[in-house]
Amino acid sequence: MELRRTVQICHFHRLLLQGKKDPWLLSAPQCRHRSGPQPSSSPARRGLLKRTFLGVLLGVPLVGGVRYALAEKQERRKMRLLVDGLGRFVRSVGLGMQISLDYWWTDHVLLRGLDENSPAFKDLVSRCHQRAADTIVSGAIRNGGLYVKLGQGLCAFNHLLPPEYINTLRILEDKALKRGYKEVDELFLEDFDARPDQLFREFDYQPIAAASLAQVHRARLQDGTPVAVKVQYIDLRDRFNADIRTLELLLRIIEMMHPSFGFSWVLKDMKGTLAQELDFEIEGHNGERCARELEHFGFVVVPRVHWDKSSKRVLTADFYEGCKINDVEGIQKQGLHVKDAASKLIQMFAEQIFYTGFIHADPHPGNVLVRKGPDGKAQLILLDHGLYEFLHERDREALCKLWRAIILRDDTGMRTYSRQLGVKAEDYFLFCEILLQRPIHMAQLAMSNVMTQEETTYMQDMAKNRFDSIMQVLKDLPRSMLLVFRNMNTVRGVNVALGAPVDRYYIMAKSAVKCWSRSIAQKQLGLSRLFFVRWIRTLWASLKFELALRLQIASMRLTTSLLRFLVFAGFLGEREEQEQIYAYLQA
Repeated sequence: MELRRTVQICHFHRLLLQGKKDPWLLSAPQCRHRSGPQPSSSPARRGLLKRTFLGVLLGVPLVGGVRYALAEKQERRKMRLLVDGLGRFVRSVGLGMQISLDYWWTDHVLLRGLDENSPAFKDLVSRCHQRAADTIVSGAIRNGGLYVKLGQGLCAFNHLLPPEYINTLRILEDKALKRGYKEVDELFLEDFDARPDQLFREFDYQPIAAASLAQVHRARLQDGTPVAVKVQYIDLRDRFNADIRTLELLLRIIEMMHPSFGFSWVLKDMKGTLAQELDFEIEGHNGERCARELEHFGFVVVPRVHWDKSSKRVLTADFYEGCKINDVEGIQKQGLHVKDAASKLIQMFAEQIFYTGFIHADPHPGNVLVRKGPDGKAQLILLDHGLYEFLHERDREALCKLWRAIILRDDTGMRTYSRQLGVKAEDYFLFCEILLQRPIHMAQLAMSNVMTQEETTYMQDMAKNRFDSIMQVLKDLPRSMLLVFRNMNTVRGVNVALGAPVDRYYIMAKSAVKCWSRSIAQKQLGLSRLFFVRWIRTLWASLKFELALRLQIASMRLTTSLLRFLVFAGFLGEREEQEQIYAYLQA
């Protein structure tokens, strides 16, 4: 045995001396095998892995801490954002799973065996909605930035979402996570090389409002002029791209789980527009353009910008006191009429949609204030001009004609002008109902300012059962129309919150007719360019619309009265004919 071991070892060395390539691959295992038992290497490997893991666990934070300590302030902020971004992503996924599981548990366990019309069923559903809404608001405020802005956008769909959502999400309209004075000082030092209390005669570090992108402080210029200073959150620009990517990823995950819920294209199209909101210089110029285009409306005020105290992250403008446009009690306390404020709000935005094409895309109640004007009537202060959309003249003209056709129940016109906006022929009626955000009864010209319970149920069922068709209609539209829809939805929501004191559909239609007539007159040469001639043309177009509307109403009433008389007199004897007539009269 000893001889064999010696021979084997010598054979190995002989191969090594002969210069054979890798002789140990063949002989070493045999040598180890023949040499007797060797200690196992598994404990050694486990020890090495343990030391490596501990080294990484201790080394990475140590290196990161040293790197953080040596970095500049802005670099430190980016490093913090990298860690916070991961936290926001994990938090968002966790909250989404929490809401989904809560709805599943409520639907499959708590509601099992209960009658849908019973109080217990409705109470459990309401509680589930409330928990989900509270979770969304909590997550949006903790994440901040774009998450708050998306929550604000949901408030416009108060006719589709449960009331628990709407009442809770309204917190996000002007309340968000407030930042400390040290961060405000740091931003001012970066942009102006001076603290705000050095730049202004007075500066209140306690913000009067905090929104998704910035918070607002009261201050006074050196000459004593009261101003509002809008200060962007210092980390917002750095985290914008990461938040967009996170939201895109979350929407893709949702699309994988629910293929019909495809909203990632909306975020993709709005990404560039949202980025513009981070540049307050663009917002200042938007406000000045808005003021010029609406200057003929004496009831509209756009705060004047003080450019010497403004930058891309700071916007200083005149300060105005007022209550929010949906604050009925606040409006009435000033001795103003809610109807007057609502009518002026609709006129103001109808002018932008149908005539100027330069449309304020974020008119939530926190951005429109009401105060008593010099004439003792309601005056509107329009704030936050960061998000605007431009609607092409071709699309404005089609939209003007479409709105008029809807009000007059002109089915042919509704088809034609919907097609001009890119809507497929089979989806034209659905698009018109989406545009008005209410059911359209072709046999009934009048539209109630407040939808009935049946009409609300119809719209909610439409959103649920025809979701795929609605998404396709929105995809077919010009991208600029998406923010126009948001404007219309928000204005409709404000009108409802005020008790719907005015006929929004009729006011919008009259504005559409006037704006279309003015646009046509301005494009024509000769006498049509004179102010007086344009005024006559606009007046004539409005009169024709009024006449057409009244003739339609008179014709419908006359037809209804005649049918009622024929039924009463017994001239319509067949049961099938009577049933058709009764169905028409009920409509």
